[in-house]
Amino acid sequence: MSGSQSDLDFCAREPIHVPGAIQPHGSLLVLDPAGLDVLWASANFKAITGRTPLELFPSVEAALRAWRASGAHAYRARLQNPDVDMAAHAHQGRAIVEFERSAPFLPNALLSRLTGFAQQMTATEELTDGLSATARLIADLTGFDRTLVYRFDTDWNGHVVAEAGNGTLPSYLDLRFPAADIPAQARNLYTLNRIRLIPDANYKPVPLTAFGEECDAGAIDMTFTQLRSVSPVHLEYMRNMGTLSSMSISVMVDGKLWGLLSCHSRNAHHVTSDIREACDFVVQSLAMRISADSRAETAALGVELARVHTRLLAAMAQADRWDEGLAGTPGALLELTRADGAAVLSQNSYLPVGEAPEEHQVRSLVARLSQQDAATDSYITDSIVSEVPRDGGFNDGTCGVLALRISEVEDSWLVWFRQEVVKTVTWGGDPHKVVRESGRIHPRKSFEAWREMVRGRSAPWHPAEIAAARDLRASIVEIVLKKAEQLARLAADLQKSNRELEAFSYSISHDLRAPFRHIVGFSQLLTEREKNLGERSRHYLQMISDSALAAGDLVDDLLTFSHLGRAALSADKVDMNKLVAEVRRGLAEETAGRTIVWQVDDLPAATGDATLLRQVWYNLIDNAVKYTRLREEAHIEISAVLTDQGILYRIADNGVGFDMAYKSKLFGVFQRLQRSEDFEGTGIGLALIKRIVERHGGSVDAIGTVDEGACFTFSLPALPEE
Repeated sequence: MSGSQSDLDFCAREPIHVPGAIQPHGSLLVLDPAGLDVLWASANFKAITGRTPLELFPSVEAALRAWRASGAHAYRARLQNPDVDMAAHAHQGRAIVEFERSAPFLPNALLSRLTGFAQQMTATEELTDGLSATARLIADLTGFDRTLVYRFDTDWNGHVVAEAGNGTLPSYLDLRFPAADIPAQARNLYTLNRIRLIPDANYKPVPLTAFGEECDAGAIDMTFTQLRSVSPVHLEYMRNMGTLSSMSISVMVDGKLWGLLSCHSRNAHHVTSDIREACDFVVQSLAMRISADSRAETAALGVELARVHTRLLAAMAQADRWDEGLAGTPGALLELTRADGAAVLSQNSYLPVGEAPEEHQVRSLVARLSQQDAATDSYITDSIVSEVPRDGGFNDGTCGVLALRISEVEDSWLVWFRQEVVKTVTWGGDPHKVVRESGRIHPRKSFEAWREMVRGRSAPWHPAEIAAARDLRASIVEIVLKKAEQLARLAADLQKSNRELEAFSYSISHDLRAPFRHIVGFSQLLTEREKNLGERSRHYLQMISDSALAAGDLVDDLLTFSHLGRAALSADKVDMNKLVAEVRRGLAEETAGRTIVWQVDDLPAATGDATLLRQVWYNLIDNAVKYTRLREEAHIEISAVLTDQGILYRIADNGVGFDMAYKSKLFGVFQRLQRSEDFEGTGIGLALIKRIVERHGGSVDAIGTVDEGACFTFSLPALPEE
């Protein structure tokens, strides 16, 4: 390894969370959290607080004991006599307490600014306007010369996407900065501790004085400490940039570091703790707006791609082979991931679409993927040239690849391609230049705009596009490959039914559920308030209420049924005995006062989604209870047997039974073999059971005899051997 690379690697591994010193604009105590004994104190403690640690401790002891009793991770307070702001947190078995001099606080004025900002963020349509508004507000609140909104890309390079300043410092708007400017361990600290202030890059670190037996202050982890002394390399970086003070606030979006709100001034500049907290509120408000916009964009794109998915399903259904159906609809296949080309290949066929590479190149790629990991089902990149050896790459300008394995048996793949997108990037200085003086690496000194033409990359794949591709793969595996003959006969009707069902589900979810609740509520209200209603009128109102409740139940069941096909399933070990016991307890009110002889055997555990399997048990046991209602003594038997295919669960009863001539209708939607006047229900329960069990890879069945009883069974795969 070269010396330059060694130095750069050392910078990336520098233990910046344990500097053993703090910055001089505050003071620090390290305490034993159990007895609140002082273990360390910063050497400038009296200079900041006006008292020694032992003199000040009685003033803060009550607050610290209250904090310790609360169990909270962190605590903040403003002390008087002396006037200091105190912040405490617990970390790695120590209590770390920081002190900074207090400054006048104007809560009403600050609240007014924050309220105005919140209203502005709500009214702003474009995110870019929100970014600029945030930069301006932070600049006004803090008084820094320049405020930047700095966004990380997938490679952790930074991009200045918004800026506000007074002209003292040069503009960095739209400049890029390499990932090495903020190494991984620094980004980790930004993720854990959102705010960092450096009032003066020329400061002299303040050491810690030990009060106990442990003397190595370098063992104190200051990850969450505001006053933590920073790396000398970073201070040199600041001076090279022409800034003597800075403040950074992490923009955390959905738990991940999206970017930074970075502030700089040419001269030393301090920001009080209350203003820093207000700025953190502003930045996290921006983070919520970024998250909301991202989710809305992904959702909108997902809806658009779902329509394309439907067209592809129809094409596969109409074709003799699923791969020919996809290749025969090139526009939709490329539109699904907004790709330039695609290929569907198996051992015996290669069907290219659009700008697809040559067959031998694609086969070489998928062979490499198959050799790397037999379990690899997907491969996604926007720079194949940087990830695959040159002899295995493409020579037609292809850079983006989204590959999904369809079948391991036939080694068939569905692959999309994107062409290279050449773009010019303006960096804040040459990112490739290494400054070496006196035998070590130094931060670069030039931040002049430096333009570079970036090649070898395509447009990145959007998460919604990746999700749409995986949904298509799931459809191919679960529908086309497993039920090809059935789908070929019924695809046209199924697609039409799905569209109608989705439209109907949307309509009832928005238009019917609330009116049904209103009908029930107003019927009950009218019954309670109108004392002079006759018995017949009250009967009519009760019928209206009961009918509306039944219709509401039907709507809920329809929504559950329509959404189940898209719901993700978990694959956990499920205790069937526990589920059956829970269901029986839930039906206690329905079984109260009845004579029911239960015979429940010990049931083997299965693999699946516990919530959905509980719904299966509930529907079957509830049916058994309901259809034995006319028996003086009901008998319900629940058992299971192991088979070659897995586990077969049985629920038998001595109820009204059914005619086997109508067995084919049992598990259909709205199919009822008993009169609704005799037994309540929506006619969807058994259809829901069938869909849940089949989603788990099992099957359902039933046998019955009129007026003698029925036995329903469902099978599930057995648990894998341990």
